[in-house]
Amino acid sequence: MPPLILRLDQTGSPVTWIPWQDAICLYSKDMVAWTAGIEHFTFFGGTCRLTGLRSQVTINSIVAVKRSMRGRSTRRGVPPLSNWELFQRDGNLCMYCGHEYPPQMLTRDHVVPLSRGGRDRWSNVVTACRGCNIRKGNRMLEEAGMALLAVPYVPNWAEFLALTNRRILADQMDFLKTQFNSRQRLLSLQ
Repeated sequence: MPPLILRLDQTGSPVTWIPWQDAICLYSKDMVAWTAGIEHFTFFGGTCRLTGLRSQVTINSIVAVKRSMRGRSTRRGVPPLSNWELFQRDGNLCMYCGHEYPPQMLTRDHVVPLSRGGRDRWSNVVTACRGCNIRKGNRMLEEAGMALLAVPYVPNWAEFLALTNRRILADQMDFLKTQFNSRQRLLSLQ
């Protein structure tokens, strides 16, 4: 099964993941401005009755589109927050005890609790194991005597796309990494 194709805008900013079928449509409509990456996939169509030749199209793993497709908005701003991407952002580590857990053992913890005016935003949530989340409760870090191992942050779109794809190709990841924020996020690993 072919992986998802990384769709970029014409300037090279990542937009979304698209299935290979959508990429073939972009190629057939001459909407591909340029391509990147070393991975290529060839797909075969039917046989031409007149020539007897079989049609084929080769697509790249990364495609930049000439213009926006009607009905689709380019994604900008703050990426949507979900537990899957949050857990991926934090490496499936509890940001309090530092232990790694499978996703079903993790929870979303609000650094500033919702009951204290905190918001459900990337910059206010961290991954926590059930035990640490219960221990912290609806208290502030200082009140619970707990500290964060990493600062919560809002991923940019390139980071978000890397978090959302479970089957990302090496050339796609290399491309996305060039657009990651390069600030240090770990405070300490005690």
